[in-house]
Amino acid sequence: MERQTEICIVGGGPAGTLLACLLARRGADVVLIEKQSVPGPSFRGEILNGDGERVLSKHGLLEKIEPEAVLPLVRLEYWDNRRVVKTILPDTAGGNVGIHIPQADLLCALLDEAAAYPNFTYMPGTTVRGLLQSEDGRYAGVKIRTGSGEDGEIRSRVVVGADGRYSSVRRHAGIPASTEGHGYDLLWARIPAPEGWEPVMCSTIQNGQQLHLFTQARGYVQVGWNIEEDSYKELRKRPFEELTDTLIQAFPKLERSVRSHIKSWQDFVLLDIFSSSSERWARPGLVLIGDAAHTMTPTGAFGLNEALCDADVLHEELLACLERSQDPNAPLERLEQRRRADVERRQLEQVAMESAYAQNFNI
Repeated sequence: MERQTEICIVGGGPAGTLLACLLARRGADVVLIEKQSVPGPSFRGEILNGDGERVLSKHGLLEKIEPEAVLPLVRLEYWDNRRVVKTILPDTAGGNVGIHIPQADLLCALLDEAAAYPNFTYMPGTTVRGLLQSEDGRYAGVKIRTGSGEDGEIRSRVVVGADGRYSSVRRHAGIPASTEGHGYDLLWARIPAPEGWEPVMCSTIQNGQQLHLFTQARGYVQVGWNIEEDSYKELRKRPFEELTDTLIQAFPKLERSVRSHIKSWQDFVLLDIFSSSSERWARPGLVLIGDAAHTMTPTGAFGLNEALCDADVLHEELLACLERSQDPNAPLERLEQRRRADVERRQLEQVAMESAYAQNFNI
């Protein structure tokens, strides 16, 4: 199998899918490759901040998402000894401190919009096996294997690596990335929200452990436990009830839901926490966006939003190039010029927020 296209995007997460949608709307021939067969199957960043909301709203895409999947959060609370000691409210009346949208709903809305254009092709269940290069060393496409086991090639003017923190595009291109640990990993679990639960985010320190609650659309609460970096293997040797009991001590209203839905270690998802920065975001014919270029920690929920901003800026640069039939290498490099400083500021902000976390409780 061989296919020719203008833009080949690897990675059907928010950044890659938004970029594909925006480019397809403007007439670019786009192929979007995603290794998962179903959109959004795992725990990922799902909180829109003001930046992400502005990007989706600017392009009329926020309104494409099912209303029941869009949950504005009304406040952020810090708890100590079962009481609220600090509250952060929206900046404006009727505002929010973040919007929860399940990633599957976001991706399906973007895919439905892109699918309206015949110049868009979506290839789920497809993995990248390597990169194609021209005689002068320019990247010119990808080698793939489809879900049915068929090998093939997609040749393109531009390859976009939007395939996450462990990017295969970055690896095949040999682009180094510096990685920094933050001293902790994160355990996630999801439980039904108790009756009367408000759309809030809550954080606390209980028995020396940081616990976080994120109210989700469609009646769920996502629970996050900070654990010491690389401690999960040892932690699993202990009764998992130690964690659930700690959670219930901190937030007694969750007891029934926790007891009913967290019954073993299998109900947790481990996320190893680190930040990273690619040495370069672009090479001739190839560009990285989102986590592939700059992995962020969950602190502040910046990762999703910075990835959406990357896609927005890159689509502007690529369209200007394609419309004038120019060499796309300069627009690829301009993405990094326009975005790297903002991303690095956000990463430093995350470190500062993590260092100052305990100050929110006046302890």
